[in-house]
Amino acid sequence: MNNSITNDTIIALATSSGVGAIAVIRLSGENAIDIVNSFFQSKFGKKDLTKVKSHTIHLGNIVENQRIIDEVLVSVFKNPNSYTGENVIEINCHGSVYIQQEILQLFIKNGVRNANPGEFTLRAFLNGKMDLSQAEAVADLISSNSAASHQVALQQMRGGFSNEIQNLRTQLLNFASLIELELDFAEEDVEFADRTEFNNLVNKISDVLKRLIDSFALGNVLKNGIPVAIVGEPNVGKSTLLNTLLNEEKAIVSHIEGTTRDAIEDEISIDGVTYRFIDTAGIRATEDFVENIGIQKTFENIEKAQLVLHLIDSGKIANLQQTIQELQEKYPSKKILTIVNKADLLSSEEISALKSQFLNLIILSAKEKTGIHELTTTLTNLANKGALSNNETIVSNSRHFEALNNAYTSIKEVQKGIEAQVSTDLFAIDIRQALFYLGEITGEVTTEDLLGNIFANFCIGK
Repeated sequence: MNNSITNDTIIALATSSGVGAIAVIRLSGENAIDIVNSFFQSKFGKKDLTKVKSHTIHLGNIVENQRIIDEVLVSVFKNPNSYTGENVIEINCHGSVYIQQEILQLFIKNGVRNANPGEFTLRAFLNGKMDLSQAEAVADLISSNSAASHQVALQQMRGGFSNEIQNLRTQLLNFASLIELELDFAEEDVEFADRTEFNNLVNKISDVLKRLIDSFALGNVLKNGIPVAIVGEPNVGKSTLLNTLLNEEKAIVSHIEGTTRDAIEDEISIDGVTYRFIDTAGIRATEDFVENIGIQKTFENIEKAQLVLHLIDSGKIANLQQTIQELQEKYPSKKILTIVNKADLLSSEEISALKSQFLNLIILSAKEKTGIHELTTTLTNLANKGALSNNETIVSNSRHFEALNNAYTSIKEVQKGIEAQVSTDLFAIDIRQALFYLGEITGEVTTEDLLGNIFANFCIGK
C-alpha cells in the first residue's frame, strides 16, 4: 500500500514519560510540517520549515500567541524519506513534564490527533517502509534486555528473516502460477511446471521451514530468558547462590531450615543471555503447612524450568551418585546441573576425588564466591548460541512460529501428493495454503484484526 489508513496528522511523546534532560515529541502526517511551522520561530531569522531540506535540524522556539513555551530543536523529515513514509517532525524539547504537555496540547488543540500504540510503525508498514515481520522486530528491539535478544531483533529488523521467507514464497508462487495455468488447460492434458524441478523446490522449502521452526527453541529463550530453577534440600545454600549470582541480597539467608517458603525470582545477563533464576523452597519432609505449599511450588517450578541447578551440601555427599540418579529419573526431560556447594569445607584431596569420579560435577562455595566462574561458563555453553554467532536466521516470534508450522504442514501435504502422483488440482489447495501462511509472516496477507493485535502491543510514540 502507498497510502496511510487516514490522512490526519498524529502526535505522541517518543521518549519515556517523566522528567528528563530532554524529551522528543514526534508528529507524522501530510500536514505535520505545515502545522509545526505555524508555531515555530527560528533563532536565526525568519525560516519556513516547509521549504527547508529534508533531514535537517533547526533551533528555535515553540510559540503560542506570542508566549514562548520552550526553546527546541526541530528535525524535519520529508516524505517519502522518513520512518513512516510521510512528513515527519521530531521536536526535541526540555524534559519538564509541564513543557511536554504544553507542546502536546498545543498541537492537539490545532487539529493533530494523539497517536494510537504502534501507529507510527503501522504507517511505516502500510507505506511500504518495512514488512510486517520487520515492524514486529521494532517492538522486540525496544524491549530487548540482553545482547542476544538485541541481536536477534536487529537481524530481523534488517530484513534477514523477511528476505528468506520472501524468497521462498516468490519461488513457490512462480510454480503455483504454472500449476494454476495447468488447471485452466486440464482438458488438453498439458504440463507447464517441470515436475522434477517443482519437487526439488518443495523439498528445499520443507528443509528451510524445518530449520526455521527448530530455531524457535533457541530464539524464544534468547528473547524471554532461560528459566533456571535452583533446587535442593533446606539450608544447602540455594539463596546464597542466588544472591552471589545477582550480586545483591535478594533472598533471605539463614541457618534455620525452611527459611525460603516461596519462589524468589530474578534475572541476570551472562555473556549476553538472560537467565531467570528461581530460588525455590528446600525439599524435605515437614508438617509445616505453609512450608509444604512452598515445596509443592518447587516441584512446579522444576516442571517449568528449562535448566535445573541441583545443589548438594558438601557434608552430605555420601550417596551422591544415588541422589543424582534419582533426580534425573524423576525429570528425564530436564537438563540438570549437579552442584556441590560449601566447597570451602572440603580439602583439596576431596575435591580432586569428586572431580575424577563425576566429570560434569560443579564444585563451588556460594558463600566464599569461589567456583562461580565455572558455573557461569557452563551456563554459557548450555545456551548453545552457535546459530546466533554464525548470524543464522533465528525465529523468536510466536506468531511467526505458528505460521511457519502451518506452512510446513501444507508443504508436507504437497510432498505426499507428489509422491502419490495425485492430480494437480488436489495438492494445488495445499500450495495456496502454504503461500497464505508465508504471506501472513511478511504482511502480504493481513486482516484488520491481525494488525490490531500486533500493533496494540507497541508503546505509544513508536
